[in-house]
Amino acid sequence: MKRTAARHVAVIGGGPAGLMAAERVSAQGIDVTVFDAMPSVGRKFLLAGRGGLNLTHSEPLDAFLTRYGTRAAELAPMIEAFGPAALRDWAASLGIDTFVGSSGRVFPTEMKAAPLLRAWLARLRSQGVKFAVRHRWQGWVDTAPTQILRFSTREGERYAEADAVILALGGGSWAKLGSDGAWVDLLRARGVDIADLRPANCGFDVSTDFATDTANANKGWSTHFLERFAGAPIKSVAARCTDPHGHEHTRSGECMISPTGIEGGLIYALSAPLRDSLHASGKATLHLDLAPGRSLERLVADLSRPRGSRSLASHLQGQAGIKGVKAGLLRECLPAAALNDPAQLATAIKALPLRLIAPRPLDEAISSAGGVRFEDTLDGTMLRALPGVFCAGEMLDWEAPTGGYLLTACLASGHAAGLRTIDWLNTH
Repeated sequence: MKRTAARHVAVIGGGPAGLMAAERVSAQGIDVTVFDAMPSVGRKFLLAGRGGLNLTHSEPLDAFLTRYGTRAAELAPMIEAFGPAALRDWAASLGIDTFVGSSGRVFPTEMKAAPLLRAWLARLRSQGVKFAVRHRWQGWVDTAPTQILRFSTREGERYAEADAVILALGGGSWAKLGSDGAWVDLLRARGVDIADLRPANCGFDVSTDFATDTANANKGWSTHFLERFAGAPIKSVAARCTDPHGHEHTRSGECMISPTGIEGGLIYALSAPLRDSLHASGKATLHLDLAPGRSLERLVADLSRPRGSRSLASHLQGQAGIKGVKAGLLRECLPAAALNDPAQLATAIKALPLRLIAPRPLDEAISSAGGVRFEDTLDGTMLRALPGVFCAGEMLDWEAPTGGYLLTACLASGHAAGLRTIDWLNTH
């Protein structure tokens, strides 16, 4: 490969988006250095693969794109250029076979992130990519005509020059892995329009004081309930909520009792409308259907049968199939009068209202919403305020549920940023 050493691109951030951008640019013979604040690159990527690396999803592309909500139109060109099929082909080119699971999610055959990352880094090094770790980006000394970048290192401040810069610093979740959102102030100081970072795919704190708005409204789970059910999964349930625009959202799956509220896949799938409702009005209610296979009418009839000497727990299990944490939730959230009224009890089983009072902190979230607004970019990646500076991954203002959608968009935007950097260098 003929190298064009006169041009140099700095990629800041060694996650999937940054590495993909580095791959695309270096494949054209352009010198690339990847800078990362951590001691090694790909740390969040490796963490995501601990339970089996979910690379992407196999559903049709039209349905796939709807997962990106209000930013589907902005991400569509990137994902159409490097979507689920292309991602699987790319993994195969690294020697990583993939398969489609029963849920439609796509995983490496080995179910691990480390082999893919090793093969990927080997390819990047073979293309001449250099890595500078423990380099925390501090902004610029100057921005034209050559980018002069400032980094703090263990040896003191260091400067690096580049003809173009690709920023892939992640969102604001998991600061210990490098995504701390510190770049927000650096870019805002340069006139870049950024939507505030917010938690996405996150859990929520609950209040069990549903009947009042008094000072006790922030009361969470009781000590007795937590001692029995903290960490317990709530399986085979359906959930619904309403967003600030009045649209109803429903999902089925399972979730889990957390020390302060509720979390898990089912909750993450609804985290955007729940979070936005809390932001808009200060309140949000999640309704859980604890018996999605039974109608309200059947439950009323079954629970109206004489209980005799049996306990409420035995009656609930025998007549409604409700036991364990589900029965605990009913006791936690309902007054005694409702527990002893078949109609009220059946209604609660079909739509148990959980009053949410706050999302969990951003640093606990799986991902983040907010970031550089697409309207402040050219073609979705280059910053209008800073020609020659491109953004990729979670730095951009989009969000998606778990299920391979997050990683696909990060890789697709990195792919796009790399190609657009090449085009820009060729015309400047």
